[in-house]
Amino acid sequence: MLPIFQLTKANHGFRASSDEKARLSVSQLNRSGVASRYIVVEGPIGVGKTSLAKKLAESLSADLVLEEVYENPFLERFYRDGQSAALPAQMFFLFARARQIEDLRQSDLFSNVRVADYLFSKDQLFADLNLSPDELKLYNQVVESLNVEAPVPDLVIYLQSSVDALLRRIAHRGVPFERAIDRRYLENLTDAYARFFHVYNEGPLLIVNASQIDPINNEADYAQLFQQIQRTTGGRHFFNPIAAALA
Repeated sequence: MLPIFQLTKANHGFRASSDEKARLSVSQLNRSGVASRYIVVEGPIGVGKTSLAKKLAESLSADLVLEEVYENPFLERFYRDGQSAALPAQMFFLFARARQIEDLRQSDLFSNVRVADYLFSKDQLFADLNLSPDELKLYNQVVESLNVEAPVPDLVIYLQSSVDALLRRIAHRGVPFERAIDRRYLENLTDAYARFFHVYNEGPLLIVNASQIDPINNEADYAQLFQQIQRTTGGRHFFNPIAAALA
């Protein structure tokens, strides 16, 4: 059976002193008034959500919950052919995410801080975007039968980015079948994400302009973002600083 999720303990070590400046231990986190035990990083393809989730998990000595996107055997055909593979690709993700959420619910969600690179409820976003009306009707029936009770994150970090920036990042990371992703699909996807988070009200939300910063490769950018994460304990917040020079 294909692995459907990855749950690992993040490294505690840091590669440079600049990393240490951005680090906050779990005990310090709680003393500072930020009690997030379950943090989710979200955003469209190529925005860097998995890389940021990994870095946050390292800084927080947290468990890392990763969606294994490239295990989906229908994904390459979906990017290449579109509609013909949309339903099997979507159903694979639905069952994989549902099973992972159930595994999390069976464990003690509050024993450790957890950082994830996806929000379960965004599955509907992709279904609405990619499926035909008949396929969407079938998908919704399956969702109803699964009756997934996903835990609500203590904080969602939504990474926004321009389509131009997404295309550059997708090209840079060099996943062969992602080259088939076209501009129009990314435009539709970023619009769908914007609509989704415009009405999101399940918990604290931090909206980050990821077009203007590089928190993965620039430690000054990461430190600024991390400080904002520390301060975000409720409501809706926006992070749109002047970009630091890239390292």
